[in-house]
Amino acid sequence: MASVYRQAAKSAGVANKGKRKADDGAAAADGEGAPGIRRNKQRVLMLPSRGVTSRMRHLINDLETLMPHSKKDSKLDSKSQLHLLNELAELHNCNNTLYFEARKAEDLYMWASKTPNGPSAKFHVHNIHTMDELKMTGNCLKGSRPLLSFDKAFDESPHWTLIKEMFTHMFGVPRGARRSKPFVDHVLSFSIVDNKVWFRNYQIIENDPGATALIAAAEGAEGKKSRPKQEAKQPTLVEIGPRMVLSPIRVFEGSFGGATVFENPEYISPNTIRHQLRKEKGEKFATRVNQNEALKTKRAKLKSDAKEDVLSRKSVFA
Repeated sequence: MASVYRQAAKSAGVANKGKRKADDGAAAADGEGAPGIRRNKQRVLMLPSRGVTSRMRHLINDLETLMPHSKKDSKLDSKSQLHLLNELAELHNCNNTLYFEARKAEDLYMWASKTPNGPSAKFHVHNIHTMDELKMTGNCLKGSRPLLSFDKAFDESPHWTLIKEMFTHMFGVPRGARRSKPFVDHVLSFSIVDNKVWFRNYQIIENDPGATALIAAAEGAEGKKSRPKQEAKQPTLVEIGPRMVLSPIRVFEGSFGGATVFENPEYISPNTIRHQLRKEKGEKFATRVNQNEALKTKRAKLKSDAKEDVLSRKSVFA
């Protein structure tokens, strides 16, 4: 729009240097007029399903705080018609979608999709800890851009490389995004342990050289003996949360469906685990009942097979 206005002003003979300079700066910031500059336009739509618990809801709110380029929508009623999410993403002008699906009020699944053409991946979310639960001492600026740290294991397998690229588009805040601040003060870490993705958030704590110089100048002005110079400390990381573990289930070719690109052979659903636990508990109860019945049968058999003693009271006083 700025380039169109400049062309119209030039054809009309308008000589407004200040306005033209301002328009030139705006166009340079937007990437217009500079074919070599590519603007990152990644927007993420975040929404949960019906039946989420308070912990799940707090986790989604924490992730929304960490992602200023995200847009949040109301809960989705249907859990079977996931193709509706592509239409919602198009309405919100988003090219990425994070959908959190709750099952039985205790299992949480996360869908990560590049709408509308894919690919997409489904994860099982467990070991959830929100910012309020952790109560850690770290803090970072709301809306600041994060550094993304990926484990080197992401480059060893094709499906991990694909997941890394999807997470880079979704969790990486583009420059100049809405509600974002021009600061980088925290790190989002993605590590692979036991074929699961461990998500952590750390604050970057650095020394302030300006404050150290002001203290030294104030001490010199007062005539105090200056303190010996200390070596510059390396930046440290402090975890501030949230934290979670993502178990990959499947990677699909399309958005929220399509051909299966990767399926995790080690994944066991929570329903199967709970069924196995109930089965083991039932087997323990059945074993205990069978042992009691066997003991009763043995006692009855021993009592019936016992021979009468000649010195018993019944034989002597008969």
